[in-house]
Amino acid sequence: MAGRIVIDLFMTLDGVAQGPGGIDEDPSGGFEFSGWQAGYPSSGVGPQVQQGMQRLDALLLGRRTYDIFAGYWPNHTDGPSGEIGRLFDRVPKYVASRDADIALEWQHSSRVGGDLAAEIAELRTRHDEVHVIGSVDFAHSLIAGGLFDELNLWVYPILLGPGKKVFDDGAVPSVLRLIEPPVADDAGVLLLRYARTDQVPRVDTFED
Repeated sequence: MAGRIVIDLFMTLDGVAQGPGGIDEDPSGGFEFSGWQAGYPSSGVGPQVQQGMQRLDALLLGRRTYDIFAGYWPNHTDGPSGEIGRLFDRVPKYVASRDADIALEWQHSSRVGGDLAAEIAELRTRHDEVHVIGSVDFAHSLIAGGLFDELNLWVYPILLGPGKKVFDDGAVPSVLRLIEPPVADDAGVLLLRYARTDQVPRVDTFED
């Protein structure tokens, strides 16, 4: 059985997924709210994320997210986040970049991006479950190309307005299937798990 590509994204209620984790994560386009997720108390997200990572055996990341992870996780393999740090440190990491000369110093890192569809097909033969975390620009390409199997959205009950959206104007009309009932924590953060389907939206017309 072919391996699966799973996209994990934190987003606001109005769809913004830009710069959730740190204040300097992604200020591109004049975005002023980097770190919005870290500043919102939510007791349920951590256990949900850790549970979802139990089957992960590779990471597929956009260049910006890779650089953030490479600067953080190798130095956080102990303490409260040590389990995730050790996992990320040991698994293969594939970085989507058009730069053939990209320097990837974090161990077990390599580049993809020459022929993304073919490379993802190859990743499916090597791994059981590859996770795309953050990397919203890269996620746009995967969603538009149907190059994923599962989309996990942690939806925060806040509105930011401007910012990179999970579903931008390049989204391809498609139908997703809810895998399980939504899960909410005491802070109102909602986990939505969707599977990709080959269906397209159907529009019914009515006549008088």
